[in-house]
Amino acid sequence: MTMNFLKIRTKNQLKKNKTLRASIPYKQVISVGIVFSVEDKRKHDEVKEFIHRLEKDGKKVQVIAYLPPKKDNYEFMFDFFTPKEVSFWGVISSAAAIKFYNTPFDYLYYIDTEPNPLVLYLLARSKAKCRIGRFWESGRPYFELMIDSPSNTKSLIDGMYKYSNQLK
Repeated sequence: MTMNFLKIRTKNQLKKNKTLRASIPYKQVISVGIVFSVEDKRKHDEVKEFIHRLEKDGKKVQVIAYLPPKKDNYEFMFDFFTPKEVSFWGVISSAAAIKFYNTPFDYLYYIDTEPNPLVLYLLARSKAKCRIGRFWESGRPYFELMIDSPSNTKSLIDGMYKYSNQLK
């Protein structure tokens, strides 16, 4: 039932969010957000490598992870939110998640190969100028740039980096 309310809230947020969206040139990007769902140690390490690559390019990176039940929060390196922080009505109460979606990032990368309804809610509320994620047919309202990538994290990250770097 919670997920049904969350989907309704997400659709409403997509309509209500009046953030000005634009794909600014990569060289002008200062702030970057990364959101992903925790899966395994390999994905965690791939996200860390991506963060280091962005930081080497001079970007200020902020990360939040969705931590599903029975998954490990490797290294406790990132802010995270859990299903326990979602009310019956689909309201997310996590202070970290609220701060994240209210931050006006230049770029926001969503690093999941399959859509997660809780993360989609964050994307719908996000104040980011340019949201970047993997292509899937119903994903158009959530992103300004979608990457058609094989379904593995490393390829998705490489594609996101390559194509966002080409934005002029």
